[in-house]
Amino acid sequence: MSKKNKHHGLNQPLLHTHHRRPYSRRDFLAQGLMAGGAMVMAPSLFGLNSAQAALATDMEALKIACNINTVGAGMIPFICFDLAGGASITGSNVLVGQQGGQLDFISTQGYNVMGVPADMIPSLNNPLTSLPYYDSSLGLSFHSDSGFLRGIKERISPETVANINGAVIPARSENDTGNNPHNPMYGIAQAGAYGELLHLIGSVSSESGGNSISPAEMVRAAWRPTKVDRPSDVTGLVDTGKLVGLLEQADAVAVLESVQRISAAKLGHIQTGVTQDALIKDLLSCGYVKTADLVDRYGDPSALNPTLDTDIVGPGGIFTQAEYDNDREFRKTASVMKMVINGYAGAGTIAMGGYDYHTGERGTGEQRDLRAGRCMGACLEYAHRVGQPLMMYVCSDGSVFSNGNLDESEEGRGKGVWTGDSSAAAASFFLVYNPLGQPQLLGGSADEQARQQQIGYFRRDGSVETAATPAANNVNLLVETVVLNYLALHGLQGDFEGRFPNHRLGNSTLRDSLTAFASIKPVL
Repeated sequence: MSKKNKHHGLNQPLLHTHHRRPYSRRDFLAQGLMAGGAMVMAPSLFGLNSAQAALATDMEALKIACNINTVGAGMIPFICFDLAGGASITGSNVLVGQQGGQLDFISTQGYNVMGVPADMIPSLNNPLTSLPYYDSSLGLSFHSDSGFLRGIKERISPETVANINGAVIPARSENDTGNNPHNPMYGIAQAGAYGELLHLIGSVSSESGGNSISPAEMVRAAWRPTKVDRPSDVTGLVDTGKLVGLLEQADAVAVLESVQRISAAKLGHIQTGVTQDALIKDLLSCGYVKTADLVDRYGDPSALNPTLDTDIVGPGGIFTQAEYDNDREFRKTASVMKMVINGYAGAGTIAMGGYDYHTGERGTGEQRDLRAGRCMGACLEYAHRVGQPLMMYVCSDGSVFSNGNLDESEEGRGKGVWTGDSSAAAASFFLVYNPLGQPQLLGGSADEQARQQQIGYFRRDGSVETAATPAANNVNLLVETVVLNYLALHGLQGDFEGRFPNHRLGNSTLRDSLTAFASIKPVL
């Protein structure tokens, strides 16, 4: 019998005696000691876009001429969950099998190392339900008692379930370090994703917006993610000035449009004395147009505020008011998903701390996996309610292992206690929601589709086969594989080589084997 260690609270820090004291932001995030700015303002006179504009009275034509983005890039919204500390993604949550796919089961001992006891391995049936210990209702197969799965299913409707599919990528990554280049944000932006207001957002003030760094070759300083981890960060992104409040929103827009027309008329009679006289006048005119457009789209505070979105909070919302008020991770998730799924940002990272949960018991990890699943499910359900597709990617720095002792407490659920770190059992996965129907796996037969759904495989002992794919032992190439799959969802996998000329995913035949799904049509 194992020693009965006390479970940690959901927000309680994890202090391991065999780990160094936390001193970096990533250390604090991984151990749960820290919860995981920019502003768009009505332009001042010379804080203007350099695009030339035609001096016209048609405001819609002027918006186009002034290069005002009102619909984003039209790409599929992308959200990354970065679970800091080394979460148990495989076995106890998402299944990873041998070469035949997820249901080509590994050995009982392999599952035991991943915290799944011999009487709960996925090849057996649960005696209480007579159903297998795996669940493929989301397309991707999870262990039927997965904390992620239970949390996701709490938040999504049957209609949402029917339109989800996913894939898993077995790939080693170092334990307990943010130096794994896991974060794909810049690659997703380079693939073409951007929003009405921002390219990228993230819940941490870091270069990637999350715990893990991004591949150095993909980083673009101009795209650095803006920190968004609470509703006030979202509403603070746009300042429409004091005119809204003094006047009704529609009246304020009308005033600003009139100012633009009057100013354009007056500018026609003024010689600035500057060599590029016409350009200066066009820039000034665009400044007024942009101000009017900001007030038109964002003068109503409910446009951006997740707290006021009844699909997110309230009696019919994804979160109850009490959940939203009392759990910072729910507010963080709501803020990021509101921005990304509505197209205000092209992609976003939700970093969640406290996943270094090898505390000598199981309940702490189960509770944190459950909450992460609830946040994942919230994103999928919100995409359904808004009517937008979504690619949701989940990664963590390393993983954990069990010594086989069981936690028989209510929260431990009779599973193996988490004993220490193990990069050998690491993996990442993604789920795709398509409002037009379940995403379809590539492959002409069920066996081929099973192999496409698991990009790589485990050895029989439950460790990553590092020779299976380029991504299996190289986190940079894991990110490239994720970006390749993002492009493929748009039917743009053929553009991968042109957009990423220095990639290391091999020729087009090899890249096809690393691609899970046929394209889905983005909903604009």
